[in-house]
Amino acid sequence: MGVMFRSVTVLSILFSIVLSQETTSKQQPRSVTKRSQQKYEEKTEVLTGLDILLEKKYYFIQGKAIALVTNQTGVDKVGIPNYQRFMEMEDVDLKVIFTPENDLFDKVNKTEDTALDPIINNLPTVIDIFKYTTKPTPEMLAGITTIVYDIQDIGARSYTYISTLGLVMEAAGELNIPVLVLDRPNLIRGDMIEGPILNMEFRSFIGYYPLPIRYGGTVGALANSIIANNWISHEPVLDVISMEGWNEKVWFDETDLVWVDPSPNIPDLETAIIYPGMCFLEATNISEGKGTEHPFKWIGAPWIDGWDLSQALNKFDLPGVNFLPRSFMPKKMPDIADRPKFEDQKCSGVEIWVTDRDSFKSVDTGILTLFVLYAMYPDKIELREKELNMYWGNNTLFKELIKGSTGPYFLKHYN
Repeated sequence: MGVMFRSVTVLSILFSIVLSQETTSKQQPRSVTKRSQQKYEEKTEVLTGLDILLEKKYYFIQGKAIALVTNQTGVDKVGIPNYQRFMEMEDVDLKVIFTPENDLFDKVNKTEDTALDPIINNLPTVIDIFKYTTKPTPEMLAGITTIVYDIQDIGARSYTYISTLGLVMEAAGELNIPVLVLDRPNLIRGDMIEGPILNMEFRSFIGYYPLPIRYGGTVGALANSIIANNWISHEPVLDVISMEGWNEKVWFDETDLVWVDPSPNIPDLETAIIYPGMCFLEATNISEGKGTEHPFKWIGAPWIDGWDLSQALNKFDLPGVNFLPRSFMPKKMPDIADRPKFEDQKCSGVEIWVTDRDSFKSVDTGILTLFVLYAMYPDKIELREKELNMYWGNNTLFKELIKGSTGPYFLKHYN
């Protein structure tokens, strides 16, 4: 009898292990599509506007006094910064560098890499226009004969580099200074559009033009649209140097270009893909993952049950994404997340796991996540109305949330 009991017990344990493995397997993300998973052996060869300028259209800056609007993303084909290339040209006078939000020249200045010292020591005047004014003043532009704009955007309306573009163009128009925009790829493809067009009553620095949230196209195309649609009060003479080789159906990692983080909290392409919809959480008291190694991919709060939230979100069976329970503790990260939400507190929430980026819809995902969180934790979640309206582009999202509408209803009627 004892032998039989032990045999039954062993079989019971084995069965439990198998069942546990099957249950765990069911919670794992669906396998990614071949296209998302594939390591492309043949990359699309692309020359950015900067490469074309340096190789074929040097005359645009020859003999000019240049104001360069750029950041760490303004690099050539082999990763050399644009300002360094300009400084090496004898007949180009680089007078000033303007940097946008998330200025990383401060990080360069703090580096201990002595190989950079000769470059740093010889830099022209560097002005963080986001910190001081957002728009260059006439005094800052004194003596400038051409403004060159060269920044990698990610294709989301709330990503403020494109707001800086318009303000710089407006300042140039007021002073009759021509603007040269060097085009770069849309990191998250140029043919995918998501979200409502901004109602200009809600115009702000995180939404400066009547564009969808994920607006498609490139920064060069946007610059032309700014002029064509009279989106700024004073229009400059504008030239755009287009790319060669790029097409709107290409993801950035399908090109042969060098990846540079476009900002401290966009450390990779998948984060850029997730960002357009998950940035709505910045207008709440829920951690959007800043202060971790996975901003916008990990979201949560101390009062959220990550398992319950993952189950609720996975029931929607959204295309191209799974939600996994995740615990994390935001930490202060100098120059990346100085004051993260719930610093040093254990948070529970979910990881957004993109399984098929071609079918994944970031805005729909962000909206459904907000509605589920509001329904599950109405006494805990805080919505900053004005900020949420700016991210969404109008006030319907806030109104429907507090009214108690469901996510699917909202997406059907208002997106």
